[in-house]
Amino acid sequence: MSLLDGVQRVHIVGVGGAGMSALASLLLEAGYSVTGSDLKESAVMERLRLLGATVFLGHDRLHVQGAQLVAYSSAIAASNVELATSVALGIPIASRAELLVALTQGREVIAISGTHGKTTTTSMIGLSLAQAGYSPSYVIGAELNEAGASGHYGSSALMVVEADESDGTFLKLDPALSVITNIEPDHLEFYGDFDHLQEAFVRFARRSQLPPVLCVEDPFLAALAAQMECRSYGFSESAMYQIKNVSMSPMSTAFEVFEHKRRLGSVELSVLGLHNILNATAAIAAVAAMGVTLAEIAPSLSRYLGVSRRFQHRRVLDSVRIIDDYAHLPSELVSTLAAARQLGARRVVAVFQPHRYSRTQAMAEELGEALAGADVAVVTDVYAAGEDPIPGVSGEAVYEAARRVLGDRAHYCASRHELALVVRGLLEPDDVCLTLGAGDITMLDTELADVW
Repeated sequence: MSLLDGVQRVHIVGVGGAGMSALASLLLEAGYSVTGSDLKESAVMERLRLLGATVFLGHDRLHVQGAQLVAYSSAIAASNVELATSVALGIPIASRAELLVALTQGREVIAISGTHGKTTTTSMIGLSLAQAGYSPSYVIGAELNEAGASGHYGSSALMVVEADESDGTFLKLDPALSVITNIEPDHLEFYGDFDHLQEAFVRFARRSQLPPVLCVEDPFLAALAAQMECRSYGFSESAMYQIKNVSMSPMSTAFEVFEHKRRLGSVELSVLGLHNILNATAAIAAVAAMGVTLAEIAPSLSRYLGVSRRFQHRRVLDSVRIIDDYAHLPSELVSTLAAARQLGARRVVAVFQPHRYSRTQAMAEELGEALAGADVAVVTDVYAAGEDPIPGVSGEAVYEAARRVLGDRAHYCASRHELALVVRGLLEPDDVCLTLGAGDITMLDTELADVW
């Protein structure tokens, strides 16, 4: 029995977030009546209203009246007035993970997980299948630049899902196909240590009904691929889907794909960086498992424009290009800075906002060293993301690590409201300015425009 049985109206608390708005979009397109609430007005909330949702600014006990199910994001506390009222009125409540699992029941699910790259890979698979005529549903952790939405209800049984490992959600899914892009130490506050995180990913791989898709560029996944039947991919000779003959320009990235040493064809992407070649090859391997050929999806991969906050071109101020990216882990910073080099700019200026005190405490040295690919780096203080401050932990530790590799080309700005002026003073004509992090650093392009 599904928790959606007999339900016609769903209320979503925290509907403005990427994960919850994706589910709201899918529910609306599937014919459910959807209401929702959030504390901050946003373009996402306005888009949901245009789709037919009733979206409230702020939380109130009256908002849940008439709802037959109330879903909530992980950012919502149990004491929230709407959740408390639902419990008091006997209205069933469900976490995002529980609602997602209910929506996948009876579907042929392609579930994509990994420390990074899962949002882009999920969106590549979802869009490619849609544009090839397979009409999948999809749930993605960020808005597609093409569609302006992160969720869609398709007419076929196929469903493409970004499977979040941060709170164990991915182990609640029952995928036809699991895809794992990589595994790095993250979300250890939930798993306890890296060993337990790796064990969770192994369980996710083994839940796949079809041989899972694994990236052999990741050492742990390469070892796992040697132990189980799978569809491996990467640059390595050992990969089932091997990438060869890479060509990179400021406007595109091209490569060839070989399956068991047999050339499948070539692909040209409009998104940059070696990491996106890996993401696209994961998509090629995944759809092949479902019987879809490279020839069917290569055109849509070439047209793929990315998702919000993944190397997203925000604006040009005189000749300075401002690009925003969600990168907040060391390897993500390295990959994004390398992609920025592909643009051929005179200098790459990185503005990095560390995300969460716990992550900064654990990774300050690696985060600072990862900025070595920039010509100039500015480090801000930590974006808390709901965490309480940890005594002695700040962005300054990241800056000190960056200074050891960049010298006086590394800068520290602890004051968030002074950041735009500091960065403006460092930028020169023809620079690329990368704003990096998972917090409110994404607003810096607007702030720069205000002080330009």
